[in-house]
Amino acid sequence: MTRHMLKKVEIIGFKSFAKKTVFDFSSSVTSIVGPNGSGKSNVAEAFRFALGEQSMKNMRGKRSEDLIFNGSPTAPRTNRAAVAIIFDNISRVFNLDFDEVRIERAVLRDGTSEYTINDSRVRLRDIYELLSNANIGESGHHIIAQGEADRILLANARQRREMLEDALGLASYEFKKLEAQRKLERTRENIRQVEALRRELSPHVNFLKKQIEKLERADATRDELSTLSVVYFAIEDAYLTKEEQATTLMLAQSKETLSVLSAQLSEISATSDKDDESERRAHVVHTAEDALEKAMGAHSISAREVSKTEGALEAMREREKSLKDDPSVRIPRDTVSALFEEVQTQTTEALEGDMAKLRATLISVRTVVKSFFEHFGSVREVLLSNDEQKLHALEHQKVAQEQKEGELAGEVEKARNAVSRAREMYSAQQEAGREGQRRSIALAQQEAHAQTAVSQQEAQLREISARGDRCERDKAELLALVGSSAVSYEPCTEVSQEEYSKQDNRRHAIERLKIRLEEFGGTGEDIRTEYKEVSGREGFLEKELDDLSHSADVLLTLIDEIDDEVAKSFAQGLARVNESFGTFFSLMFGGGSARLVLEEDDISDDDEEENGLAVAVEHRKPGVEVVVHIPQKRVQSLLQLSGGERALASIALIFAMSQVNPPPFLILDETDAALDEANSRRYGDMIENLSKKSQLIVITHNRETMSRAGILYGVTMRGDGTSKLLSVKFDEAVAVAKR
Repeated sequence: MTRHMLKKVEIIGFKSFAKKTVFDFSSSVTSIVGPNGSGKSNVAEAFRFALGEQSMKNMRGKRSEDLIFNGSPTAPRTNRAAVAIIFDNISRVFNLDFDEVRIERAVLRDGTSEYTINDSRVRLRDIYELLSNANIGESGHHIIAQGEADRILLANARQRREMLEDALGLASYEFKKLEAQRKLERTRENIRQVEALRRELSPHVNFLKKQIEKLERADATRDELSTLSVVYFAIEDAYLTKEEQATTLMLAQSKETLSVLSAQLSEISATSDKDDESERRAHVVHTAEDALEKAMGAHSISAREVSKTEGALEAMREREKSLKDDPSVRIPRDTVSALFEEVQTQTTEALEGDMAKLRATLISVRTVVKSFFEHFGSVREVLLSNDEQKLHALEHQKVAQEQKEGELAGEVEKARNAVSRAREMYSAQQEAGREGQRRSIALAQQEAHAQTAVSQQEAQLREISARGDRCERDKAELLALVGSSAVSYEPCTEVSQEEYSKQDNRRHAIERLKIRLEEFGGTGEDIRTEYKEVSGREGFLEKELDDLSHSADVLLTLIDEIDDEVAKSFAQGLARVNESFGTFFSLMFGGGSARLVLEEDDISDDDEEENGLAVAVEHRKPGVEVVVHIPQKRVQSLLQLSGGERALASIALIFAMSQVNPPPFLILDETDAALDEANSRRYGDMIENLSKKSQLIVITHNRETMSRAGILYGVTMRGDGTSKLLSVKFDEAVAVAKR
């Protein structure tokens, strides 16, 4: 059994088909018959409607509402008209992964249309694209309505070319070309918009670019500053650490030296205090010498007085003889002895004491001596007046006085020796004092030098500390200005003096770079972010423009390729159509000839400039003219043909076009109405021939045509104004009859 692409049509609410009506197209030729006004032609219009026809005129209406059943006195009107065409897609003619494809269109009374493919909402263009891929064009060459059989002959050359292209299956190319042209126009519009956006964005991008260049210079300065700072701080830290350690060690040594010198000076100072005592002793020695001198004078006086006393005693002894019996002349010896003891004691104490005491002693000695002499002087009187006992006392006193005189002389000698020793000690002390003074001066100078060194080293430590503080402040400032890279470094292990001598130059360079960096301003993160966004936007627009330009080039290439392919296919198709057209024409007219020719190009360059390149290219495609030669007639124009002749010529051309690129189905609406019996037979023969390649749906009153159908549908009008369907399947009846 032959599988047909067109399976069935479902009509509901469309024109006179108020109720759901289903046409089954299981035969190669299906005839639809019925009286005039029964609604049989509404079937052809239902096909047009479902396949996306937009012209109300081609569907015999003025508004979309006219397509909806409007009701009758006995049947209510409907608010929706819908037609669904079901196709067999086992062979995947349609580019859908379904075995059956259902295309449906519905219209509502508000004028809106709905399109679905397998119950999924789609756009009209989706319908067109699907149909064009299946060689079902939108121009309707495969649907010849009543009274339009000669439409292809009466059309102008350009329209005729479009019909021919549609028949040759070039509609898909044209659809692709139109789609490419629409995309090209949208692409060009997008290019214009993108270029406008770029022009609008360009000044701001240029401004930001200058700011970024400034920031890049700032970054370079920041990098240079960071690199220089790392070297500077590494050397500075190492140098300051080394200097601090060395200075601290020297300061400790200087303080230790100063401490030793201070101790030595303290010792010398203590010795100096002893020198003061020596001077005091020297003064005492001088005073003692003076006292000794006076004592020696007093001793001399005492010796002389003793001598006098001895003289007096001698005289008294001489008188003793005479006064021997007189005890009153004796001098009391105990008194003289006590006097000498007192003088000796005071003299000794004076020698051991100080000057004031010595003076007092000398005065006392003088007083004692004077008292003695007075007393001694009174002896005479006593000797004269006293008795011999007193004389003996005077002798005893003399003896005591002599004894005391001897003791006094011994003490004087001791004093003299003590003074001598004191003088020696004083001289030695004086020499030691002079040596100590010389050493003290030297130590004081050394101490002054040591103190100066300590002060200098402490000042140097304070300077090192101040430089360290300044270095830390510089680090903090650079950390805020540059970032952590400026203070991230490894300290130097060894710094030469030559390398350190360059530090001042580095510091000055750092200060200059800091000033320059501050002049540049901040890090400009906002500007960087904005530039990144804007430059990204610009880059996107540039890429978009490149993509669009590339797309435009691709589309132009595609359009050229489509034009080339269409031109090539059209030329080949035109040759094949002419071959079939001539055959069918000769068959229909019993001779003669017919062919299609391309008209001459009459588009001028001015037209191209006026209408634009795209329009000029379209106009440059030459139209198609029909040239016929009828037997035994000289026809100058197609308009000179009779109605029947135009019908025969149109049928011959339609059939020829169908033979070259057979459509899945062909609908002929009373195209045989003007044929006589002989031509009806020829028409029937051509239908049978065409049905081998395409399904034929023939709406006819011609019995000859009906006889060629496998299924016959009869359409009648009910009393309520709705169409009713009757069917007869001749193929099944013949098969039954043959049994």
